[in-house]
Amino acid sequence: MPEADDITEIRHSVRQLCGQYGEDYWLELDRTRGYPTEFVRELTASGFLTVLIPQQYGGAGLGVYEASVIMEEVCRSGAHAGACHAQMYVMGSVLRHGSEQQKQAYLPKIAAGELRLQSFGVTEPTTGTDTLSLKTFARRDGDEYVINGQKVWISRIEHSDLMVLLARTTPQDQVQKKTDGLSAFIVDVAAAQGSGLEIRPIESMINHHSCELFFDDLRIPAGNLLGVEGKGFKVILDGMNAERILIGAECVGDGRYFIDKASAYATERHVFGRPIGQNQGVQFPIARCYAEVDAASLMVERAARMFDAGEPCGAEANMAKMLASEASWHAGDVCMQTHGGFAFAKEYHIERKFRETRLYQIAPISTNLILSYIGEHVLKMPRSF
Repeated sequence: MPEADDITEIRHSVRQLCGQYGEDYWLELDRTRGYPTEFVRELTASGFLTVLIPQQYGGAGLGVYEASVIMEEVCRSGAHAGACHAQMYVMGSVLRHGSEQQKQAYLPKIAAGELRLQSFGVTEPTTGTDTLSLKTFARRDGDEYVINGQKVWISRIEHSDLMVLLARTTPQDQVQKKTDGLSAFIVDVAAAQGSGLEIRPIESMINHHSCELFFDDLRIPAGNLLGVEGKGFKVILDGMNAERILIGAECVGDGRYFIDKASAYATERHVFGRPIGQNQGVQFPIARCYAEVDAASLMVERAARMFDAGEPCGAEANMAKMLASEASWHAGDVCMQTHGGFAFAKEYHIERKFRETRLYQIAPISTNLILSYIGEHVLKMPRSF
């Protein structure tokens, strides 16, 4: 378990790094749909983006808890962690299921910043969060797999060297367990593009660099299989639990960003001869948001510590993401209300963060899917769908 002083030092160091990239930096990237290349490079060089990689492969060898602290501080600074967070949670799949040969081939280069692992290829246009029904198919052909299909909302692939891809290797009607028949692969994006992989950017309200992918007889080496053929759902689940914990931490950071902004503005802004924060109608909603975000933070920490201990944490990871995303959205709404008309001015930066944090009640999994998981798997009620 990390010492409190170590966590304090991590927070301080991340704040210092983020302080070199002010909110105007992120505003300009939002306007131009640009990618924060310099920020990601420095976050990697400082060891923060590769914190989960074991020391023998050039990383810090820390846990998801420390990673969640890093992501929280990035978001609290006003930065957009969505530009780089995938390198952390995709890493969970490689670390737990990659062969020693794969780890030796990729992890040292990722730790050194020579390779980026920023993309997770799971979602499809016809199946959405019904992952077990995905249709992208990988057929074994000698020493290769031949991949055909389509993915959507795959973020950062244009800024990634590697992608972890989930595809079906056994038809759905030929498996005994519904979770069988899916396999995970490491895909070299540069080698694949133009050789069976087409990437089409999607214009959206949030600058997540999302794309639609088309696979047409893409051939990849059989050695790129991650884990065991037909057991890829387990590979992806480890990555998904880490993803939900880290997204929850980002939402805590967003929530604290909004609370910082709202409480400062409410103290400084004078109307009718007094600070607006002196009015209970302004002060109390901000105080309630503080309580909600702090409670969500405890849930994120609990889930992260369970993940690092190797304990089953599906329910905790889901609850952490749900509670934190709802708390950050509420804090954003209150921050907008506190600033009034100025909240809509881009120079105040609030509307950008407001858009960014709204996503997390939908992605990487919707609130209703989390509630159905809790209802069925925790409360043992009948399956709701």
